[in-house]
Amino acid sequence: MANNKKLLILAGDGIGPEVMTQVKRVVTWFDKTQGLRFDVSDGLVGGCSIDKHGTPLTDETMNQAKQADAVLLGAVGGPKWDNLPFEIKPERGLLRLRKDMELFANLRPALVFDALAEASSLKTELVKGLDIMIVRELTGGVYFGSPRGIETLPNGERRGINTQVYTTSEIQRVARVAFELARKRNGKLCSVEKANVMESGVLWREEVTKLHADYKDVELSHMYADNCAMQLVRQPKQFDVIVTDNLFGDLLSDCAAMLTGSLGMLPSASLGAADANGKRYALYEPVHGSAPDIAGKDLANPLASLLSLSMMLRYSFDLAKEADLLDTAAKTVVANGFRTGDIMAPGCTKVSTTQMGDEILKTLEKLAT
Repeated sequence: MANNKKLLILAGDGIGPEVMTQVKRVVTWFDKTQGLRFDVSDGLVGGCSIDKHGTPLTDETMNQAKQADAVLLGAVGGPKWDNLPFEIKPERGLLRLRKDMELFANLRPALVFDALAEASSLKTELVKGLDIMIVRELTGGVYFGSPRGIETLPNGERRGINTQVYTTSEIQRVARVAFELARKRNGKLCSVEKANVMESGVLWREEVTKLHADYKDVELSHMYADNCAMQLVRQPKQFDVIVTDNLFGDLLSDCAAMLTGSLGMLPSASLGAADANGKRYALYEPVHGSAPDIAGKDLANPLASLLSLSMMLRYSFDLAKEADLLDTAAKTVVANGFRTGDIMAPGCTKVSTTQMGDEILKTLEKLAT
């Protein structure tokens, strides 16, 4: 690469620092052996930022994120901060990153390694070979719509309000990302909403259908969100790419995640729009949470964070070869029977967070020679 790429690492809370330590080791390996030059800096987000600065994300860290070519995040939150006011909870830091960087497209793959097919709660034949990409709209909808809040009515009854709202441009930009991904995969896109009961769903279906005219080579289907949830546990391999709104994407991507057997295996990418020079804001993070019950014990599975690094290589820097190398290393290590506790199975070798990182680095060395 001609110029060093700026990476901001926000390890966060709980197991975040442990898994991100393994990510840093792999970044260093790519730097030293593959000539990928990265300038890595660290920042605070979530509970650790609250403890030091009184806020889940400082303006300074927000500016660092905007200046970086990509942001890698570990996890935020934990019971220590559960009783804080809503507006300064650790998760607000993550939401601010998404909103201020306009990270409107959340990519959540649900990929089943052959060696882990039996770990799924579904029958092996239903999930073996599963490879779904869920594209979730991330900056609109009911999580950000207004009016919102809790009010007291004249009769003393309290009422909570959240507003589900989408515009044409918000729908079109995330749908275009999904169409482009489907075009590069198996050419199938399923758009998911609740057009039968929600006006925002009607608009969503209409706008995605209109955009399909630009992607006639992609097969487009529509499905109601409740049916999609049922189909994910009934016949998940019918899907290739799913595009949906913020709320349904939150629910459906977690449902799809559990098809794979462990949240500890799943990465994600949150992407903004590309500017005139082709640069886009991007944040990469594992799907799992901060897991405070095992934090600091060297037990966490770092593979989701490492696979998030792979997504960074692929989507932010167009380094498909290097991304494939890391993906192959992860699959090889798991196939060779090295497992952290969350994916442990009879006959396998149980390893710590650090030992899993060791095995990934050993395998990268072998694959690269």
